[in-house]
Amino acid sequence: MPNQNGNVYGLTILSPILSERDGNISHDCAIRDYLAKLPRDHTSMFAKISATHLARLVVMDDVIFVGTPAVEEHLKSKYLVFETNFDGDLDSYLESMARNAPEEVNEVWRHCVGYPGVQNVSAFVDYMKRCQVDTTFFFADVNNKTVQQTLRALKVQSSLVHFIETNQGKPAADLQASFRHFTDRMRHMPEPRPGDYEEHTNG
Repeated sequence: MPNQNGNVYGLTILSPILSERDGNISHDCAIRDYLAKLPRDHTSMFAKISATHLARLVVMDDVIFVGTPAVEEHLKSKYLVFETNFDGDLDSYLESMARNAPEEVNEVWRHCVGYPGVQNVSAFVDYMKRCQVDTTFFFADVNNKTVQQTLRALKVQSSLVHFIETNQGKPAADLQASFRHFTDRMRHMPEPRPGDYEEHTNG
């Protein structure tokens, strides 16, 4: 079924970008400049939308198609491409974007044709749905586990590697004691924060 894979939803949105200039810069360049400066850690816009497994924003300039007979065709405008995999349903996720990351959403999508802003959440959701295209391919590592389950599994994996590296060659009794301490620490570790790379990879 398109878009849905168990509890994980795959969303692809293509929003046409305004063709006129935004002051001294084109709208597509303004999007690129803003995206380049966005943080990619636990303070990123998609870390604020906690159901997000992964997300990508990119400006697509053109897709050249040469059909038969050979006639070169181009897109009528540049597009903002937004792809994301997340837990839950589409409406809730889009509403979360509008409510939890309104500044970032506005700064990106204000350069797109017909964008209504996020003050009217229903209008924003309807706009995004109008720009949606069906998704049939999902990110391979998203396998019907929630974001928190995935982050916890990654944390346990990296911590186990660290445990093995630091406990090699210990006597059996010491190794068993260390492993009991390790499993107790894993059982009571705090929930990992989305986007916090160091916390997820270091044991």
